Amino acid sequence: MEKFSSIKEKTYAIERAFLSPYAAKSENTLGRDRPEEPCEMRTEYQRDRDRIIYSKAFIRLKNKTQVFFSPEGDHYVTRLTHTLDVAQIARSMARALSLNEDLTEAIALGHDLGHTPFGHSGERILSKLCSNGFRHNEQSVRVVEILEKDGKGLNLTREVRDGILNHKLGLKPATLEGMCVNIADRIAYINHDLNDAIRAGILQPGDVPADIIEVLGSTSRERINTAISSVYKTSAGKPYVELGEQVKQASDKLRAFMFERVYQTGYARGEEEKAERMISAMFDYFTSNPSRLPGLYIRLMEIYPAEQVVCDYLSSMTDRYAVYTFNRLFVPGGWTFIDELNG
Repeated sequence: MEKFSSIKEKTYAIERAFLSPYAAKSENTLGRDRPEEPCEMRTEYQRDRDRIIYSKAFIRLKNKTQVFFSPEGDHYVTRLTHTLDVAQIARSMARALSLNEDLTEAIALGHDLGHTPFGHSGERILSKLCSNGFRHNEQSVRVVEILEKDGKGLNLTREVRDGILNHKLGLKPATLEGMCVNIADRIAYINHDLNDAIRAGILQPGDVPADIIEVLGSTSRERINTAISSVYKTSAGKPYVELGEQVKQASDKLRAFMFERVYQTGYARGEEEKAERMISAMFDYFTSNPSRLPGLYIRLMEIYPAEQVVCDYLSSMTDRYAVYTFNRLFVPGGWTFIDELNG
């Protein structure tokens, strides 16, 4: 048995022997913006994964909305459970295609770090308030490049940052591992949002059109398996990652169904109006009173426009912290009086 000088060298050898010629191999990474002393045990993509997991932004995902604002039930999907779902699906695709699972996982775990409170509603609201707009994929890159570690950033590899930036529908990552995450993100949110809508009583299982079920399946497990199998059959040994045309069309129909019956309902829009009033008030307040921002953001004001920094702060908030901050700033507190008889 060949003996290697380090665990990392063994990983390099395994990748050379078993990964697809189209995979992004760890030893060929484009590297980081700031050079660092290499780790003997971990590849650069493994280090990126670990940095993301231990970041503050990743921890906050557990209290950020996926679809339903601050749901009371214990089993609704949060931004964190969505992220883990994407990582699992994307790694399954990468494994089937003999791509780099470590890179895939790092991209997936970091893809939503810049997401706002109150889900995509929060993103739409901040996009209206900020003159340059607001896009959560770009904010996720800003989190890992600038905001984490008290303004130092995580100094991730270029491949991971590219995958994070280009994980949205319609964008094209530079690596096939990034494309796995791009597809897995759509598969994940359509399926778990459907489950949450059924759990909330907004939909019934029989509401999903029969032609979609016929192609994708009637349960999350079946639909996810269908998607992964389709990617494998379409993309194995090829320099791309794609769904088969029939599965893609059915997935697009399911996505359109979810927008019509869940995402754009009167109830969802009503909650978004409340969130807009709250976020708008805080945006105006902190833009006018930058000294009330935490220290990191006050320092960033010396480099970046005020509205960008305020967006940085507001987008970092969890749902509950956004509500807490709004109440602290705008809801009057009770007066405390001393009872004269009791001193």
